[in-house]
Amino acid sequence: MSTSSRTSSVDGREKVVSPPQEQSEPPLSKNKLKKLRRDQAWEEGREKRKELRKIRNKNRKERKRANAAHPKNDNVPSDSAVGKRKATETTHLPEAKKPKHTKAIQLPVSFVIDCSFDDLMLDGERKSLASQITRLYSDNHRAPFTSHMFISTFGGHLKERFDTVLHGHHHNWKGVRFVEGDFEEAAKQAHELMIGAQGGSLDGAFANNKASLEATEPPGQEVVYLTSDSPDILTKLKPYTTYVIGGLVDKNRHKGICYKRAMDRGMKTARLPISDYMKMASRFVLATNHVVEIMLRWLELGDWGKAFVAVMPKRKGGVLKDGEMVLDGSPTTAGDDKAMDDGSKELLEKEEQVSNESVDEPHKDSPPPSAEVPEKSVEEQA
Repeated sequence: MSTSSRTSSVDGREKVVSPPQEQSEPPLSKNKLKKLRRDQAWEEGREKRKELRKIRNKNRKERKRANAAHPKNDNVPSDSAVGKRKATETTHLPEAKKPKHTKAIQLPVSFVIDCSFDDLMLDGERKSLASQITRLYSDNHRAPFTSHMFISTFGGHLKERFDTVLHGHHHNWKGVRFVEGDFEEAAKQAHELMIGAQGGSLDGAFANNKASLEATEPPGQEVVYLTSDSPDILTKLKPYTTYVIGGLVDKNRHKGICYKRAMDRGMKTARLPISDYMKMASRFVLATNHVVEIMLRWLELGDWGKAFVAVMPKRKGGVLKDGEMVLDGSPTTAGDDKAMDDGSKELLEKEEQVSNESVDEPHKDSPPPSAEVPEKSVEEQA
């Protein structure tokens, strides 16, 4: 393309018209350069991390085979015990056996994560949501009573992140369905699944409903959108029901958006009964994965108070209204090496690594994005 100037005639006078100048891209900010360097370092270390995992797994298997081939004598201390105990000690207590992981029981209940807020979140907040989705998948996968899990409106920046930065590990997840359609479309699929052969059994907290429901026809579709702005309180979870949870990390910038969305669709809403069971030192807003974990605990225990105590973040300063303090409320994370496959572990490692710059060095022109931890605020949860 020629860059020479040209002339034009205006009112009989010639005027020199300069060619349009190509706009150069603005230089990258320090934060952006730092992020690019971190991403590059992460990619360069991928094979090394893979080899280290193989070595750890191999060493663990060898130790198990060695222990099986040479069982310890209870009357003779092992070499490691000698170094730790006094020389005069002559007995060695056997190690307590860890409880075996029992096979999870599928229940006919569904949780849908509504991810239609992609354009309302900052980049760091999308990273946090991706981490929360990873954690709630692991919580559901390891729970003794599992739900059907759906991720609706899966597209935009969130899908791009899962497919590229996180290398598509979610394609190997079991028990999770990613739906391009909205939460209503996901709810329809969930209902068909629940009343089908793979819907699950009435067990756990649903055991009391078994006699009455098995003698009747499968119930119709029922969908409840969980939002802290709802005037209705969720007293219990019901079988063959789909519960929608808004996938939004926004530092409470978009107040009431989930409730409004549900009302526009004519959908039932409800909020968790936190205020009925607990006194909180901060707001009742929870992260997406915390809401899922609380409901999973209820499916197991059938008691909201016990579920809240087991899951509620310690920083919330929660106290049960009967006086029990939440002393150890930090939830079990999906990063448990014994509970996750290598792909999920690496996905969480990646999420935690690439999000630090969003917390430590926020952009001067933008509100600080959420940290890459599940405790960050999610508007729709209660």
